[in-house]
Amino acid sequence: MGMNQFPGTIMKYRFFYPYILIFLCVSVGSLLVAGCTISPKAPPITPQTALRKVSFFRIPAFMDDMAYDGLEHCISKSISYLMRVPSDRIFQFGEDSFNADHMIKSLEHFLNFIQTNPSKRKLKKFIRSNYQIYESVGLNKTGKVLFTGYYEPLLHGRLNRSDEYRFPVYGRPNDLLTIDLSLFSSRWQGEKIIARYSDQTVTPYHDRREIENENVLAGKARAIAWVNDPIDLFFLQIQGSGKIYLDNGHAIHVHYHTSNGRAYRSIGKLLIDEGKIPRSEMSMQAIRMYLHAHPEEVQTILNYNPSYIFFKTEDDGPIGYIGEKLTPGRSIAVDWRIFPLAALAFIETKKPLITADGRIHQWNDFSRFVVSQDTGGAIRGSGRADLFWGNGTYAEIAAGHLQHHGNLYFLILKKEIK
Repeated sequence: MGMNQFPGTIMKYRFFYPYILIFLCVSVGSLLVAGCTISPKAPPITPQTALRKVSFFRIPAFMDDMAYDGLEHCISKSISYLMRVPSDRIFQFGEDSFNADHMIKSLEHFLNFIQTNPSKRKLKKFIRSNYQIYESVGLNKTGKVLFTGYYEPLLHGRLNRSDEYRFPVYGRPNDLLTIDLSLFSSRWQGEKIIARYSDQTVTPYHDRREIENENVLAGKARAIAWVNDPIDLFFLQIQGSGKIYLDNGHAIHVHYHTSNGRAYRSIGKLLIDEGKIPRSEMSMQAIRMYLHAHPEEVQTILNYNPSYIFFKTEDDGPIGYIGEKLTPGRSIAVDWRIFPLAALAFIETKKPLITADGRIHQWNDFSRFVVSQDTGGAIRGSGRADLFWGNGTYAEIAAGHLQHHGNLYFLILKKEIK
């Protein structure tokens, strides 16, 4: 990124080295006396540095709180995805790389074993003998990962607008451009921007305020459906997919198609910063309660997040980033730029126990096998992971409140295993 330009500059003035060194020593000393410190900027996390090998003595217990329920289905979805990609596609596990063929072999080997319903002792012995284990370096290389949750929201809507159902679930606009920057320079490999073309100029696409307040999508985007609550629509965009029950008795699955390219901004953080919801009480449910109690503030608060999501319909859902249906409790979203997708993983964090009236009674430790099958706009870096809970009351409560730290591991079959 051209961050370190000083060596080249100093080389041009090597005659002044002694004076420069004296100046730096005096300056740094003054700063330290004044209580200041100079800390170099940490290098960015890459696929090669996001995971580190776990030593034999630090291997986790590998207890699965769901007794493998749903795991076979989830693994089969990753295998289905991997069968579609080139066999030589590379998946990075820290400093080690494996191709798609090896990924399939790894998943099938694990699947065949858990179908025997092994004991905890046999499972741990099997993994130690057959698999290499990696852990996320986590937040600031502490090894700790912040886990949040997401779910499949259920909305009510219509195919045609009415006085009650007047909030559109938009499909992709016909004037939205996706520009692959790598076509212009190799240094932008993998980078894309979303924009629009106006007056012979490429400009950023409309933000949320323009879309919702200025009718800028008229004639440019089709409404897949119309819903009756702008807050429900907002959280549908946050979750990325959902199911809309129509007034004709049918239901449609809507799934993330693209975005307006604007950076995501958290309205939860806004409400905390403005003192409207205490940090200790922050949850999706708390945001909903505040918005419903203050309808005059709804649009202003929602517009704080300029990001806007456009949808497409699917025959089933919800569909993850790898193009396969997600499995409740088993599919996780990670940063696809640094972690391998479709890979077997293992998590240790907390889950809520709820009362009959929907309140959280307590948080319990749990661990289980999961598979990395999705990603998300807010899931960035080695210290974040998002667990898909499914749909229904428990899923919504768990997804709305989960903000706990834990551990994230990835497993891959050793190369020497035949």
